[in-house]
Amino acid sequence: MPVHLPIYLDNHATTPVDPRVFEAMKPYFVEKFGNAASRNHSFGWTAEEAVERARKQVAGLIGADAKEIVFTSGATEANNLALKGVIEAYGTRGNHIITQTTEHKGVLDTCRHLEKQGWRVTYVPVERDGRVDPEKVRAAITDQTLLISIMYANNEIGVIQPLREVGQIAKEAGVLFHSDAVQAVGKIPVDVEADGIDLLSLTAHKFYGPKGIGALYVRRRNPRVQLTAQMDGGGHERGMRSGTLNVPGIVGLGAAAALAKEEMASESARVAALRDRLKDRLLSQLDEVTINGSTGHRLPNNLSLSFAHVESESLLMALNDVALSSGSACTSATIEPSYVLKALGLSDEAAHSSVRFGIGRFNTEEEIDYIAGRVIEAVGKLRELSPVYEAR
Repeated sequence: MPVHLPIYLDNHATTPVDPRVFEAMKPYFVEKFGNAASRNHSFGWTAEEAVERARKQVAGLIGADAKEIVFTSGATEANNLALKGVIEAYGTRGNHIITQTTEHKGVLDTCRHLEKQGWRVTYVPVERDGRVDPEKVRAAITDQTLLISIMYANNEIGVIQPLREVGQIAKEAGVLFHSDAVQAVGKIPVDVEADGIDLLSLTAHKFYGPKGIGALYVRRRNPRVQLTAQMDGGGHERGMRSGTLNVPGIVGLGAAAALAKEEMASESARVAALRDRLKDRLLSQLDEVTINGSTGHRLPNNLSLSFAHVESESLLMALNDVALSSGSACTSATIEPSYVLKALGLSDEAAHSSVRFGIGRFNTEEEIDYIAGRVIEAVGKLRELSPVYEAR
């Protein structure tokens, strides 16, 4: 199979819409354009039916009930609604949130905003493999703790957190448990009941759905989670998120969820094989290459590597026909070393030499082999220019 350039290998930042998802969405732009809140005619009924079908599809992917799914504009809004909504709803009971140092900015920036308003936040450090120690989470709990927020899988290093253990600790302490599961949903099995999760954020564009649509899972029983709405006007989504529903986007999110549920096992195995093919070739033909984060608890599509004596930005420039990332997309505008990699104990030099390979549904073996060859060639040339490497 021929290789078509450029090659996209940044599937943690976003994924292309699956053509099957796009086909499901198309009728709701022109033919079935009704407002799902218009309950007096068939146009509205058709839209509402599509929304409720998608709600069931999303719920089915994470082991939830359809009534527990609240549609949002994406995971950032879902994170804000979860954290701010809980703090405002339960503020008379406590003033403390627990999270971890390697969370996505969608959680960290929300926590910093709440700190400015007087709420207390504990940032639990991760271990050198990028995983949080559940016992350190337990130790951070006080009688004022309202919420624990731990991401399911990291967006830079792909490390999967011990969610089930943390969920059990939260339940024993009577503390609500939220997870930003953006990178995990659609890639690995997620079960809110088994994991003890009370609130979960997800977004469609990370698993081959459209941008601009996401959801927040909100537990309805054992316990029934209360949230204070962050947007007012119309009382949509059971009063938790007002605003006219993005029907085409919601249909796309539902279709992507249904496909992920059906194909996850086979797709994860295929993508993991591509990831390992790339890893094995790079590690066998290049020296001083380090895998960042746990190898045993990792998303199947993620490979984060540090190439000693090579600046990652220079490497990305040399690989101008391949889309890669030297950090998460949300922080790629800064030249500061990745805070995630620094949290693992990497030096500034090692962090600046790191590249994230995000393999996806539409990548092929031929593309992986091409990329491996290009990386090996580029690293070799850049190291020839490094006096430190040459002086080893």
